[in-house]
Amino acid sequence: MGKVLSFGELLLRICPDEGGQWLNENRLPFYVGGAEANVATALALWEVPSSYMTALPDNFLAEQLVTYLKGRNVGTESIVYQEGRLGLYYLPKGKDLKNAGVIYDRSGSAYANLQPGTINWDEAFEGVSWLHFSAICPAINQAVADVCEEALKVAKQKNIFVSLDLNYRAKLWKYGKDPVEVMPALAERCDLIMGNIWAAHMMLGIKLDEELISERDKESLVQHAQLTSEEITKRFPNCQVVANTFRFDYAEEGIRYYTTLYANEELTVSQEYVAEKILDKVGSGDCFMAGLIYGLYNGHSPSQTLEFATAAAFSKLFIPSDATTATVAEVNKTLETYAK
Repeated sequence: MGKVLSFGELLLRICPDEGGQWLNENRLPFYVGGAEANVATALALWEVPSSYMTALPDNFLAEQLVTYLKGRNVGTESIVYQEGRLGLYYLPKGKDLKNAGVIYDRSGSAYANLQPGTINWDEAFEGVSWLHFSAICPAINQAVADVCEEALKVAKQKNIFVSLDLNYRAKLWKYGKDPVEVMPALAERCDLIMGNIWAAHMMLGIKLDEELISERDKESLVQHAQLTSEEITKRFPNCQVVANTFRFDYAEEGIRYYTTLYANEELTVSQEYVAEKILDKVGSGDCFMAGLIYGLYNGHSPSQTLEFATAAAFSKLFIPSDATTATVAEVNKTLETYAK
C-alpha cells in the first residue's frame, strides 16, 4: 500500500470564550485545523503513511504551519504556494461546527484561489494509494469544486481509493449552487462515503424518511442507515463502503454517540457511547474518518474497523483541539473501557 493523501484547506481556529473574558486577558486561544488536516495528522500518529495537500501563501506563518505538520510526520511535499492568505474560522470553546455561531474568514485564501490546472496531479499522486477529501472543499467556490473533480478523475485513472466525508457547512455554500447540484458528480468516483442520513439527503439527494425516524430512537435510525447505505451504493456503484454517525446531545454538556458501517451488503452497528460531559466537539467526525481509513488500510474486518473508528471519535470529544492526540493504544483503551 502507498501513502494516504488528504486534500483540503489548512485553517486556524480562533476560540473566544462566550463570556468575552478573552478581552480582559488579552489572550485568544487557537488551534491548527481543517477537516482533512485533522485526518492526516491522526493517520500519521497511528503510523499510516500520511501526506497532506493544500494551498498556502508563501510567508513565515505558512512556513511555521508546514513545520508543525512535518513535526507530526505528515508529508508536505505536495503543498502549493500561491497568492492569497491563510483561512481562519472563529468558534467558541465546546461548540459544534454546525453551530450558528461559527464565523468563517476564508475569502481570498490561497486555497480558495485554486484553479483547475494549477496542480500537477500526476506528481501529487506519486506513491499514493488513497485520496481523502471532504465536502467542505467544493463548498468554497466553483473553481475549487472543479479542482476536486479534476483530482478525482486522475485518481480513478490511477486506481487510487477515494474517501469522501459529507461534511455539510451551510455558511460555506454561498456561490449560487446547492450541495446536491455539485456533490453527486464527485460521489460517483468515491469508494468510501461517510456522513449521516441527513447529510446524504442534503448533499446527494438520498431519500429521508422523516416518518420512520420521527421518534429519533436508535432502532429506527439504524434502520434508516441501512436504507441510506443501500441507496448510496445503488446510485453510486463505485462506492464500496458507507459509514453513518449518530451524535446527539445528552444531559446538559454530554453526548450520546454510535455509528454504522455498510460493507459487503451488510450493516455493522457500533457499540453506543454516552458521556455526561465532554470538552470539544470539533474534529470528532474527522477522527472517525481517520479511524475508518486506519482500519481499512490495515485490512481489518468491518467490525474491527468500525469499533476502532468510533472509539477514536469518542475519545476526541475529551481532547481540546481540532486534531486528536490519542494513540492507537489509547484508542484501544477507550474501546476496552466502554466495551459491553
